[in-house]
Amino acid sequence: MASNVIKRIKEGIPAPHLKAKGADDVDPADMWLDNDDIRPLKLQDRTWNLWTYLTFWFSAVATVSNWYAASSAQALGLSMWESVGVTFGGQFLIAIVIVLNGRAGAKYHIGFPVLNRASFGVFGAWWPTFNRAVMACVWNGVNAVQGGQCIYGSALDSGGMIGFVIFWLLTCCFLVIPVPKMRGLVYTKLVVFVISAIAMLAWTVTKAGGIGDVAKQPGTATGSTRTWVLVRFFMLGAANCATFASNAADFQRYATKPNDVILGNLLGFPLSNLIVSIVGNLVGASSQLVFGEVIWNPLNYLDKLQTTEYTSANRAGCFFIAACFAYSAIFSSIFENSLPAGNDIAALFPKYLSVRKGFFICAIISFAINPWYLLGSASIFISFMASYQIFLSAITGVLLCHYYIVTRGYLEIDDLYTSRKTGVYYYIGGWNWRAYVAYVVGIIPNFYGFLNNMGVSAPAGVTKAYYFAYPIGLFVSFFTYWACCAWKPPALTVPLSEWREPKDYIRPSERGEVLEAEGDIESLGGGSGEVKEVGGDGVNVTAVRPVGS
Repeated sequence: MASNVIKRIKEGIPAPHLKAKGADDVDPADMWLDNDDIRPLKLQDRTWNLWTYLTFWFSAVATVSNWYAASSAQALGLSMWESVGVTFGGQFLIAIVIVLNGRAGAKYHIGFPVLNRASFGVFGAWWPTFNRAVMACVWNGVNAVQGGQCIYGSALDSGGMIGFVIFWLLTCCFLVIPVPKMRGLVYTKLVVFVISAIAMLAWTVTKAGGIGDVAKQPGTATGSTRTWVLVRFFMLGAANCATFASNAADFQRYATKPNDVILGNLLGFPLSNLIVSIVGNLVGASSQLVFGEVIWNPLNYLDKLQTTEYTSANRAGCFFIAACFAYSAIFSSIFENSLPAGNDIAALFPKYLSVRKGFFICAIISFAINPWYLLGSASIFISFMASYQIFLSAITGVLLCHYYIVTRGYLEIDDLYTSRKTGVYYYIGGWNWRAYVAYVVGIIPNFYGFLNNMGVSAPAGVTKAYYFAYPIGLFVSFFTYWACCAWKPPALTVPLSEWREPKDYIRPSERGEVLEAEGDIESLGGGSGEVKEVGGDGVNVTAVRPVGS
């Protein structure tokens, strides 16, 4: 009888569905390249408009670390306002790169991993995708540590670990919400940030009786020393955001209209960083008058406010502000790290993993890593941020060159998801050697500086040259890729005199009307063993949305 009961229970439990959605109808040969989540988004999922992108950046950058982002420059002799200003300049530059590199995502509604396939090859894209996924998982762990400190306190003890676990679980709860439906949470986070920023700024400045000398005093650096510090932090303002620039397509693919992302990113990204940095540094400056020392980390500041005057009003104020910080940290973690990591991991294993499963895998990895040391000191934190840029800038340079120069805005979408040897992105065995040559060449000029930044001794000239590591890597890889494509053109090449970008790509099943431009894309032979035919008709397709959709 017991065996019959067990048999009935087994029969009643459905077999786990291991394959990702949309992977069942994929050709077996393409199982590792395709599922529904990584295809161009459906019309119903393109829900982010101009205002969403303007406010999105407050959700992404309103983190605890950004509150004191300019403090390291002040430690090296710049005034607070000089620090904030040069950082803003660098962030405006990277906002331009974000718009340019995310354009393919806004037009074709594909993510960074799939966009990689166009330039690196359908299989060659695995390395840059893995590269970015690792970065996202590490930063997800950093944000989780900071979020845990918001919940419990800044100490990294058993209590801090409890806070970390609670924050991690709360983040996982929000990960079940589909990204297109997170628009309301983006707006909510903006409101939460404004409330917490005003509350803490008003409280601390009132308690100090003013903003303090730190916000008023001039910088101590002079002459060439000052010039190089300005240059360093101007470029660091851009380099710190290299991850956003590399995977810009991951969040721009949700655009309702492709052009919504332009103003949303050019204004939203640098402006949100500027406001967060100013508020954070004014709060930090007030601590000198309150406690006689500068406390840049707002969580440490809250800790000290509560322990030195343990009243019910202080406890309530600290709880309220820390709760707002925790909520902000949750969505910073999701938009900065979980979103790109989910796209990357799903693209690495599309047969079994959806983007949502990728979210949770990222969460598990970030829990296991626990990169506490990144928060140990400002110097370690800056070194880590500045070092990874050399790999991401080389990837970004290749992506920009391929989209804007080699194919002039045109992507053969079907061939991004196939391992057919006739596919234009198959190159040689699925790998585009041109992209990897450009990637390696883009890293080489910065590698000595990278080693120096991680502790290896190097001449002063190498140190200063490394300040320009991000633009050097980007431009060197860009022009190297262009030169390789000019020498041995890939199968899909568009003349520079033409521009073949669609108005807005729509899945064939959702097209109400298709207007096809006349003319074929020029087919040029590649290197030995490469395909020389263009997949499909190679036409520029402009799709018009069905009425009422």
